[in-house]
Amino acid sequence: MTEPVPARLPPRPPRSLVVHWLVDSAVAFVATVFLAWLVAFPLIPLAVISLVIGAVAAPYTRRAEMRALAARAEHPGSPSP
Repeated sequence: MTEPVPARLPPRPPRSLVVHWLVDSAVAFVATVFLAWLVAFPLIPLAVISLVIGAVAAPYTRRAEMRALAARAEHPGSPSP
């Protein structure tokens, strides 16, 4: 018996740069908060550093999303992963 092919995801524009900045900042914060807690680093400077890291990483993650969406649009017949 063959498995049914999953439905394709509809095309959509990439998320805004602000969304990428906030998500990347949250990831940076979560990635460093435990280490900062171990060395007793204050929380407010850690949050500011995370926002800066997120601002630097946001253009790169948005471009990666744009490439992934373009690749998804180029191969309409293949099943989505």
